[in-house]
Amino acid sequence: MTQIVSSVSALLFAVALLLFGHGLQSTLLPLAAEKAQFSSFSIGLISSAYFVGMVFGCLGAPHVIMRAGHIRAFAALVSLMSAAAILHPIAVDPVSWFIIRAISGFCLAGFYMIVESWLNEAATNETRGTIMSIYVVVLFAAMMVGQVSIATMEISSFVPFAIASVLVSLAVIPVSLTKANQPAPITIVRFRPGKLYKNSPAAMVGALLIGVGNGALLTLTPLYGSQIGMSTNQAAFYSAAIIGGGMLSQWPFGRLSDRIDRRKVMLILACTTAVVTVGIAIFMPVNVYVATGLAVVVGVFSQPAYSIAVSHAFDYADADDYVETSSGLLLSFGVGSVGGPLTASALMGQFGPSGLYMLVCVVNVALAAFIITRLAARSAIDPDDKVDFEYAASAQVGTVISPEPLDVDAPYVIQPEDFPAYEDDIYSFENATSAQDREDAEKAAAAEAVDDAEESKPSKDPE
Repeated sequence: MTQIVSSVSALLFAVALLLFGHGLQSTLLPLAAEKAQFSSFSIGLISSAYFVGMVFGCLGAPHVIMRAGHIRAFAALVSLMSAAAILHPIAVDPVSWFIIRAISGFCLAGFYMIVESWLNEAATNETRGTIMSIYVVVLFAAMMVGQVSIATMEISSFVPFAIASVLVSLAVIPVSLTKANQPAPITIVRFRPGKLYKNSPAAMVGALLIGVGNGALLTLTPLYGSQIGMSTNQAAFYSAAIIGGGMLSQWPFGRLSDRIDRRKVMLILACTTAVVTVGIAIFMPVNVYVATGLAVVVGVFSQPAYSIAVSHAFDYADADDYVETSSGLLLSFGVGSVGGPLTASALMGQFGPSGLYMLVCVVNVALAAFIITRLAARSAIDPDDKVDFEYAASAQVGTVISPEPLDVDAPYVIQPEDFPAYEDDIYSFENATSAQDREDAEKAAAAEAVDDAEESKPSKDPE
């Protein structure tokens, strides 16, 4: 285990630093926007901007990487995200913050893409699941720590924005100094929604609706906490409780879905989330401990739904289609997440804080109704034909995580004809197809250099 982690430790450290800063921003911005007297709708619009940028990043970041290469693209995207973070207290108006958050979303999508392709490249078939699982745990743990760290800061000052910017900037250092081999040139995956829907309607529609509900929860819970009378510290822990609850329940519900129809697990999650959120919307508990406890419950039942939907889609997909499937579902989730904060903020402006949970309830009722129709339309897959639940392959974090390595010859993969960035000497292993291949190539090159040096030595004349 230690050897596996050490091989990707620089990347994981970079992930921890950047997601610490991102988690800090995600809690800071709604609270700072409210303090700056932005309307609830404006705050929702700013929250949606992050997902707008994320969707465009999923589509556009591969071209940045192809043009500049992984290292340079990584440095450029992280630097841009750091600059965006520090601009918030300089340009305090909704339009500026919308643009800044969209830029951050684009950069983070590219960051995920680079890191995940790098991890995939460094992994073997035996270690891929372990490496990716560690990555997901590090990612969400760093985000949670970032969220609660705001409890020690004054949100009306320049300091938290500066700290977020510094943390994001520091993420460049581990990658810049790493001796790890560079990934092979990135490929582009086609998004074919028609095929994705035909393969698994419950997964595609589920990802879209889950995106609406979870996108609102992940961005607007700090605002909800503030509006029901919580202090900044309490609102920070309240928002982290959603993610914490989700982390606790991912594995148990995933394993349950291996044993019964995954759609039934999605139905259980949707119905329970709807019941809990309608209760919160009606009674709106203001006691900090009760409210935070209910937030954990909401996280327990709402957050695993996306990974179950992806696993359900994998059950009906060919192994060669896993990357296309996971990328397509992530894009569906992103599109749903654009509308979630916007709609929730409008409801919060109309009905007060409970509008957030009204939206989450309605979305989960719609999801439950759709799943019931799918249960009647298609029988469950044979348990022997299921793909084992693997959270690392189904987490809603990036774009290229897959249970299997990417097959560049698959029909859903677009291989660009030119890779301008990889003409550079630092990308000397572009023809290697795996970490082991590159290691063998490196050893062979070193041995050949030694042989050439021996042959070039002048022979000594006999005395």
